[in-house]
Amino acid sequence: MLALCLLASRGWSPVARARAAPPAVSRARTPVAADPATEVDVVVVGSGFGGLACASLLAASGYAVAVHEAHYEIGGCAHEYRVGLDGKTIPSKALEKQPDTPVFCFEAGPSLYSGLSQPRSPNPLKHVFQMIGEEPEWITYDTWGAHLPEVPEGYELSIGAENFLEILRRYGGPTAIDDWNKLAVELRPLSEGIMGLPSSAVRPDAGVLLTLAAKYPGSFFKVLRDATKITAPFDLEAYGVKDAFLKNYLDLIAFLLQGLPSNGTLTAVMAYMVEDFYRPGAIMDFPRGGSGAIAAALARGVTKMPGCSVSVSSPVEEILVEGGRAAGVRLKSGKLVRARKGVVSNADLHHTFALVPRGVHAGLDAERDKLLGRRETAMAQGEGAGVPLCKSFMHLHLGVRADKLPNDLPPQWTIVNSWEVPIDAPGNVIVVSVPSLLDPTLAPDGYHTIHAYTAGNEPYEVWEKFEGVNTRTDPEYLALKEARAAPMWEAIRRRIPNIEEPGVVVVRQIGTPLTHARFLKRYRGNYGLAIAAGNTAGLTFPEVKSPLPGLYRCGDSTTAGIGVPAVASSGAQCANALLSVFEQLELNKRIQM
Repeated sequence: MLALCLLASRGWSPVARARAAPPAVSRARTPVAADPATEVDVVVVGSGFGGLACASLLAASGYAVAVHEAHYEIGGCAHEYRVGLDGKTIPSKALEKQPDTPVFCFEAGPSLYSGLSQPRSPNPLKHVFQMIGEEPEWITYDTWGAHLPEVPEGYELSIGAENFLEILRRYGGPTAIDDWNKLAVELRPLSEGIMGLPSSAVRPDAGVLLTLAAKYPGSFFKVLRDATKITAPFDLEAYGVKDAFLKNYLDLIAFLLQGLPSNGTLTAVMAYMVEDFYRPGAIMDFPRGGSGAIAAALARGVTKMPGCSVSVSSPVEEILVEGGRAAGVRLKSGKLVRARKGVVSNADLHHTFALVPRGVHAGLDAERDKLLGRRETAMAQGEGAGVPLCKSFMHLHLGVRADKLPNDLPPQWTIVNSWEVPIDAPGNVIVVSVPSLLDPTLAPDGYHTIHAYTAGNEPYEVWEKFEGVNTRTDPEYLALKEARAAPMWEAIRRRIPNIEEPGVVVVRQIGTPLTHARFLKRYRGNYGLAIAAGNTAGLTFPEVKSPLPGLYRCGDSTTAGIGVPAVASSGAQCANALLSVFEQLELNKRIQM
């Protein structure tokens, strides 16, 4: 989506740059003594969608790749885990031995996907699937629900431009439709170049002239022509949007897409969003098997290739630096894995820097101080504390009896409690998903799976005093969990009024920012960097190539930002940085735009 915008926003110019059945996922065992070092081309730290996208593309190009994941499940912030009817978590490895065990499949991350079921799409995750020859089966639907301050009882409509106009007619003011039509007239031409360039083909060198300019010249030069507009922060007032409902709605969409309100979002993103409303046959997609099926498809892209592996329960302790470059990793088990070409970190920003000892490379230390601030333990707090972070999440996972639910339940609905507070105020925006309505295999027969989450609006400060306590038994922590989960219960009650009656819920789990920090190794439970477009501090997302030679990065702490398309794009761009131009072009032949 942001292909050339990413380059244009850095002041890039072509002239200046021209000069200058697969094996199963393995489980690591802690040896009595350290194993002798093994050697691959690339080590990838972490198995989020970005890391797996990068690893699978490198594997498809013939590189020997080893992915090491600390968790016992792959997928990072979008992983899926399974819970039995007794409420106990069952690792997927254990289920391989007893595949008929009835389980609830709970998603830890996103539930909304689009642009993946059609063969031609600008979605970079689709491009990765096409390049690696692996993909989940897609279930499609076109209706979701919303409960907004103007309509607390909720509504359901199909997605698409005509249905959005119906929403504006019902709930907007007298200028809402005119404002929207004027906005579309202004933004849709800007989207022509953006939608025609695969961000998965961006690379951080002059080779982009071949991977983008030569292959997609029309779109490439449209993006260059419009660079100053599409890389500017979006300004509702400048585009003549005066209707309060439309303003609030666009803020909501921007927040759900990028974690920031519209005025902190690139105009390119908003142009993409507006164009998406007008896409013929607009639908939503859902992977059969849940988000875990996305991770599994990406992992198959790695493990089906000779000399490639994905290991879980295999935490990396340190990135090795030898001769001034990243040379491999040391696992917590003591084993060394050397990397001939490089090391890719799919960890968040703070944990990536923590893996490289201070003092081994001056350039990386300078970037560390710039991005984290010298007071690294207060990364998101106060003056000079470093790059700001997105807030964390609360999650409520429920296994419920199917016969107790309404028959007209939509698979997804979103709640906005108030427009009078910031869109990211705690508990203000809640998303509820019932994925088993789309894929019944995600719950045992006779049951459904419900996942409610606060959309990136839970402050870590509320929870930090509980760092180090026993979160299973501490009464104050447990009481706070229940209190902070209240908005999610209320969001579910909007559609399922009897949800808290005896016998409806058979399994319940509440996740907090401490859960994310612990299981996902996310510093302060964060979900990426909150770098607003046009910010006065001049902050930009870190690039996939770090100052330390041989160390690369991908994921929501790097170029492209947060969200599934963004991290897939960052994974592809990270792979491109390691591939030659001609290796990349060979892969890119499989992309359908």
